[in-house]
Amino acid sequence: MSYRLDPEIQAYVEACQRVVPVDDSIEARRDAFLRACRACTPEAPAGWCIADRVLDGVKLRVYKPAGAVPEGGWPTLLYLHGGGWNQGNLETHDWFAYALGKRVSVAIVAVEYRLAPEYSYPAPLEDCLVAWHGLRDGRVDPELSRERLIVGGDSAGGTLAAGVCMALRRDGLLQPLGQLLIYPVLTAREHLPSMSEHAEAPLMTVAGLRRSLAGFLSDRGDWRDPCAMPLEAGDFSGLAPAFIAVAGVDPLRDHGVAYAAALVGARGEAEVEVVDGLVHSGLRAFGVKRVEQLWDRLGRMALQYLA
Repeated sequence: MSYRLDPEIQAYVEACQRVVPVDDSIEARRDAFLRACRACTPEAPAGWCIADRVLDGVKLRVYKPAGAVPEGGWPTLLYLHGGGWNQGNLETHDWFAYALGKRVSVAIVAVEYRLAPEYSYPAPLEDCLVAWHGLRDGRVDPELSRERLIVGGDSAGGTLAAGVCMALRRDGLLQPLGQLLIYPVLTAREHLPSMSEHAEAPLMTVAGLRRSLAGFLSDRGDWRDPCAMPLEAGDFSGLAPAFIAVAGVDPLRDHGVAYAAALVGARGEAEVEVVDGLVHSGLRAFGVKRVEQLWDRLGRMALQYLA
């Protein structure tokens, strides 16, 4: 299937497609992913303090704004990166923190969770929960708030962010003040219309998704675990308010749409924004008007939740 994209998005797709792995090994694919991410990383916000930490064996990167620490500490986003659960680390996703940090004065804590296929579910989620509990306990950085906390992520990271909320509810613990999910994977089933409508979409195909899921959920019994695939929950009550952004040309479009509907149906709070003409990973298409507008919206929603 061919897709007609506007010239700016098409140029972004072509730039991404030029960064190819030297072979099909996981090491080569991770290297290509790193190169693709670095190629579009903007400048860091002026005056930011950036430091790496290790908490209970989990690597973290803490980004703090310039200026005096507000009373109670910096409001903080726990950010979980995308990459199909098998790619990505602290070096690949500076772009997310830099882009958001230019819009809002909040701290961001990025997590280098363990990757599939070496470490399948629940290992990646466990690492994210280590980071979350560390923030709640004040063990990550004394200048970060313990209460004004939200969680977010893109693609596979969006899955993990929603999974953190599910796991906290399971354990009877406080929810984040909000969750920011960008084109997340929320079910391993293929019943939603966008999975067939956009099965061969640029930069995300259903075949590629299956490959990633096979590494992340090596035990098929985990396919119905709502902490792994949040749309499989039978109950969507008691979860953090959510802002969910999805790409219009993406097999995952309806994952986010269905999740927002489920939260609202359970009398929760959720907003979904479908960005027409955007492709998966398109948050890195800096300079494109609709992408910059989405970044602005993400900044506003982060501040709204953290206020």
